[in-house]
Amino acid sequence: MTIFIIEDEKAIREELIRLLGKYGYDCVGSEHFENIAQTALASGADLILLDLNLPFGDGFQVCREIRQISGIPILILTGRSSDFDELMSLNLGADDFITKPYHPQILLARIQRLLERACAARENVLLCHKGLTLDLMKATASSQGREEALTKNELVILRLLMANKGKILPRDVLIDELWQSESFIDENTLNVNIVRLRKKLAKLCLPDYLVTKRGMGYWV
Repeated sequence: MTIFIIEDEKAIREELIRLLGKYGYDCVGSEHFENIAQTALASGADLILLDLNLPFGDGFQVCREIRQISGIPILILTGRSSDFDELMSLNLGADDFITKPYHPQILLARIQRLLERACAARENVLLCHKGLTLDLMKATASSQGREEALTKNELVILRLLMANKGKILPRDVLIDELWQSESFIDENTLNVNIVRLRKKLAKLCLPDYLVTKRGMGYWV
C-alpha cells in the first residue's frame, strides 16, 4: 500500500516516512505544494495524509479539490485541534482527523482501518472492459501497466460508457449526466472532454477504445 504525505514541515514528513516504512507502507510526498492535489492523485497512492497548514492554500482547499474527482481515503493529520477544524475537514470529505502530536500506534491503527475499508469498497468500484481498468475511487484508468489520472468529467464519461459497454450512448445522455442542468450546454464543451479523454486512452495504448457513431453518440 502506498501513502502520499502532504506535509510541508520536512522533519515531520521524514518522521512519518520512517514510521510508516517500518510497517511496510511505501510513502511518497512532495516539497512543492502549488498543485499538490493533482500531484497526490497522479501518484496512484492508496491513502493521503493531509496537513491543514500548507503554502499555496490550506488543507481544506486540497481536500475539496481531491474529493471533486476521487474517493481516495483522506486522513487529516494536523496541529490544529479546534472542533471547527475537525468538523470542516469531515464536511469536506475527509475520512478521519488526528491532531499532533500523534500517538504512532493510534495513527497506524486508523490508517489500517481506512485502507481495509477502502479495499472492501474497491471491489465495487473497478470497471474492466477490453483491457482497460477504471478505478472509480482513485479516478484513474489503467492498461498494460500504465495509468492515467482522470478529471471529474473524464471519469463520468468513461464510467457511463463502460457501464453500458456495447451500447451507443447518445450525446445528450452524457451532457445530462455531466452537467445536470436545464440551461443550454454547448456541445463543443462535450467535444473538448472527449478529445482530452481520447488523448489519455492513447497514452494507455488504446487509441481506438472510444468509438464515435456519427449522429448517434459514443460506445466502447
